[in-house]
Amino acid sequence: MLIAGHHAGYTEAGYQELRPTGWVAAYMIGLCLLSEALALLTLGLVRPWGEVLPRWIPLLGERRVHPLAAAVPAGLGAVALTVLWTPMAFWWAIPHTDMTNRGKNLVGFVYLPLVAWGPLLGAITVAYFRRRTGHGEEDGGDQH
Repeated sequence: MLIAGHHAGYTEAGYQELRPTGWVAAYMIGLCLLSEALALLTLGLVRPWGEVLPRWIPLLGERRVHPLAAAVPAGLGAVALTVLWTPMAFWWAIPHTDMTNRGKNLVGFVYLPLVAWGPLLGAITVAYFRRRTGHGEEDGGDQH
């Protein structure tokens, strides 16, 4: 929205200071696309293609995914996301003089769920690793 010229809750002065044009705009678009691609990879932890690569992938299709090849990057991502988004929990404690009150509150509520992204990715990663390696199974099966 910022790239398209919408102030997205910023004051006029705040928007002019940010002014996403040129390389800054390209960086913001690239960061959005990268974030979406990495988020989609999370599905591999809960879908069959996280265990066996789809056949349409050149040179690698139909090969089994080593559990560590998925769990290590996912675990590192979980740590990175936790470090990155935990400060968002304190959004309202930080003055945002470059934003309107409505914009500050909207951004706070829209981005607040991202605080859970890292820990939830960590939980999914542990479940994936345990399922794929057999860790956590006692006496050969579940005991419900």
